[in-house]
Amino acid sequence: MKPFDYSLNFKTINFRQHPELYRIGRGEQGVLLVEPYKSEILPHWKFKTPDVARQSADAIYELFLQYKEEEDFVGMDMARKFLQMGYTRSRRYANHKSGRKYATDTKTVLPREEDPVKAESAKIFYEKWQLAKADSEYIRLGDRHRKQYENSEAIAVQTSNSSRRAEK
Repeated sequence: MKPFDYSLNFKTINFRQHPELYRIGRGEQGVLLVEPYKSEILPHWKFKTPDVARQSADAIYELFLQYKEEEDFVGMDMARKFLQMGYTRSRRYANHKSGRKYATDTKTVLPREEDPVKAESAKIFYEKWQLAKADSEYIRLGDRHRKQYENSEAIAVQTSNSSRRAEK
């Protein structure tokens, strides 16, 4: 797996037009960088209460299905990342009321204070995240994306072609 490429100029790249530049990375990497998906998904991302989390997870999952219908893997992966982030962030607040896991300026883990409301929000996002990541079309398109854009030979050819286009 190729690491997420943080060296790109994210302010100028439309990843819908240039999926070849997108790297899946690990977990939630790049979730707040990749446009236009960030702007499409982020307004729906909320987890304050279980009702809000349910509406949010449903809306993001609907976007996932819309991207799926369009065979837009980058959009599907970004929606999956937002669902995952909904789980991890609400889980963080479920475990630590302040949202901070570590004491300031140390690596000491703060004591857990279980918040059942945030835990329920986390559960809602978790279920949608699992649906998304296990989706057979998501898996198929992810494999295709890796083969087409993330193997070393494909990257060399794309870089060469991009350089030639820039010179013209």
